[in-house]
Amino acid sequence: MNVTIEKIQQVLDRKGFKFFDNHNSYNLNIIGVRSNSVMANSFDDWLYLVFRDEEMAMQMHCFSITTDPGTYWLEHPMNVNGTAVLVPGQYRGSHMLGKHRGKYDALVQAKPVKVYRDNNGDNVLDFSGPIEEGLFGLNIHRSSATGSSQVVEKWSAGCQVFQNVSEYNFFIETCKQAVALYGNSFTYTLLEEKDFN
Repeated sequence: MNVTIEKIQQVLDRKGFKFFDNHNSYNLNIIGVRSNSVMANSFDDWLYLVFRDEEMAMQMHCFSITTDPGTYWLEHPMNVNGTAVLVPGQYRGSHMLGKHRGKYDALVQAKPVKVYRDNNGDNVLDFSGPIEEGLFGLNIHRSSATGSSQVVEKWSAGCQVFQNVSEYNFFIETCKQAVALYGNSFTYTLLEEKDFN
């Protein structure tokens, strides 16, 4: 997918979402983009991290992630209503630096988000049906602690999950620099591939 900072700004503007840029360093834009594919279990989505560096130059980094739950949790939902699938939108102050399951640094959900519930037990993602809003523990975290994971499976029950640990480590270290400057609050924006067509 051919994405530029300008295209991201245009999509955010069209949707009435905020692009964070106070002309200071490390004011982060954390933007997930869900691919057009409705098949679960692949790291086929993207996370764009857009910010100014110490020299005030605008930077954009693109990481391979999943914005969807893996097949395991679609087939074995933790919630009787089905497995959480994050609804696209901008969630202001939705995450903060914390520990994923108490184990390692991650961005953990701090404010309510909206989810669909996929409850038919198959490998096709459902982006419809009733929407729930609340605190579901939908974190932004990594998959394997070493290298890259090839399939999602148990790594995501609705979280936004990085495929590659070195990319994730860069992301988290950048978030820590932002916390030192702006406090422990992050906005997560989820867009769709079709928004860029």
